[in-house]
Amino acid sequence: MDTAQAAINSEANPFQTIAVEQVGGVLHVRLNRPESRNAMSLHMVAELRQALLSAEQSAGQTGAVRVLVLRGEGGHFCSGADLKDMAAARARLMQSPSDAAEAGTGLDPIAQANAAFGELCAAYAQTPLAVVVVLEGTVMGGGFGLACVADVALASTTASFRLPETSLGVVPAQIAPFLVERLGYSQAKRLAVTGGRLDAATALALGLVHSVHAPEAVEAALNQVLVDILACAPNALAATKSLMARARWCAPQDLVHEAARTFSQAAQSPEAMEGMGAFLQKRKPQWALQ
Repeated sequence: MDTAQAAINSEANPFQTIAVEQVGGVLHVRLNRPESRNAMSLHMVAELRQALLSAEQSAGQTGAVRVLVLRGEGGHFCSGADLKDMAAARARLMQSPSDAAEAGTGLDPIAQANAAFGELCAAYAQTPLAVVVVLEGTVMGGGFGLACVADVALASTTASFRLPETSLGVVPAQIAPFLVERLGYSQAKRLAVTGGRLDAATALALGLVHSVHAPEAVEAALNQVLVDILACAPNALAATKSLMARARWCAPQDLVHEAARTFSQAAQSPEAMEGMGAFLQKRKPQWALQ
């Protein structure tokens, strides 16, 4: 096992709520609380962030992670937040309301827990790695949010999507920005105010997912997506993701010079020399992270 893979799979730092396996440049991460349909506890949030950080830190090493695949164990993706964590946070708030706010943030325990999930979503949305999500069975609340941050979302016909927060008397606070980004303001608002329920076909029609497959065809679809991603140059992929993220908030004319500099840097890189050389020589490029 190479250094990067050893760091991620090290038995010295075992994960308790997720399972990870690196296969080549792909890190497979499974939410691993099937008894609760993979409800997202604070512990799981922390472990998902650690898995991503370890993968990002492998960049430049032999056997570096280039793609992260996120899915759930036991036939379900994620049933949303673990309500036990919210109950515990509420109890702490009731016991010591005057001391509840964390120094430096001003957030009470409930807000702290919510912010931790938001930071997780932001980290996965902003990572230079490619992120693919495989959605099966229950996809609720926070699971719905994670589906929205992925670069590629594949769904099984078994997937059932639900945005239940408003029907429970709470708010899809951290999910809201990613819902609007993925679905547009009108559809995101409609789902939020109706406690939205979607099957896989409707999720595809709305653009929440990019393709839908029969359960027995999901693995083949995932493998094809991974082949396509791994055929792309890793640094060029990361730079493209970064530029597209900027483009969401900027007028095209405001990005002309930045985009030109990004292109020039890429065109002068060893990746471009290898990619263009491989094209002219009619062979596959041998990508090496620099």
